[in-house]
Amino acid sequence: MIFGKINNFVAVGVLGAIVAAPAIRAATTVIPSNSFSSYSTLETYWAYLYPWGSDHNGSARMKGSSSDHSNIVVGSNTLSLIATPTSNPVPPTSSSNPHPAIHYASGAIHAKSQITVTQANGYTISGEFSAPTARGTWPAFWLTAVNGWPPEADIGEWKGTNNNWFNTFNTSSIVRSDLVAWPSDLSFHSIKAVLTAQPNNADVKLEFYMDNTLRATQYGQGFVGKPLWLIVNLQMEGSAGSPGPSGTTTYKVRNVVVTRTGS
Repeated sequence: MIFGKINNFVAVGVLGAIVAAPAIRAATTVIPSNSFSSYSTLETYWAYLYPWGSDHNGSARMKGSSSDHSNIVVGSNTLSLIATPTSNPVPPTSSSNPHPAIHYASGAIHAKSQITVTQANGYTISGEFSAPTARGTWPAFWLTAVNGWPPEADIGEWKGTNNNWFNTFNTSSIVRSDLVAWPSDLSFHSIKAVLTAQPNNADVKLEFYMDNTLRATQYGQGFVGKPLWLIVNLQMEGSAGSPGPSGTTTYKVRNVVVTRTGS
């Protein structure tokens, strides 16, 4: 038996016969599973708040910094995002459309490394989540465009009901959503997205898993080559309904791993 490497193919020869097979692409860890092991490790891989600041489309204003961990807590290799009712916020409404009144202080982080799917590079994004599902709670684990919008893909989105929404936004009106039942007991469950460029070098296939079972396959039109932010946040009310909880809400995340295959 003869082994050799020819033009990025592995060649295996048996008695003079050569069979070519594609070489396995290497995987690079972009975010390791211990990124929530300490605040210094968190800050190596993640930045505080949304990429654009503290406000978005719900009634929670995000708070957090290297000196303020009231709403963003790490311990036991777990991230806890904590939403608490607030009064007299300044300014009183969100700076983002549709400018809802601010009723909560909460937490958000985003990955420092952007996700850009190309023919040379695919991504796998996974983690384990204890997500609140009460009315008015709107935790998420999602990808959104760095430059303009869309694209967007929601790997985890819980909107005040016992369902996780797997979503891909090609435009504001062309949206694919697949709902998967989610327990209300705050137990941890795993979710994963595998992103692969399609042969047309324009579209991305997104395979969504829950507890290691494929639950949905969607396609992002024109997603190839477009950088994406990875965000973890606990938003409130908005699409999750109102009024939200009168007490503290906690969203827990652990074992988030991002790997890139290819160059």
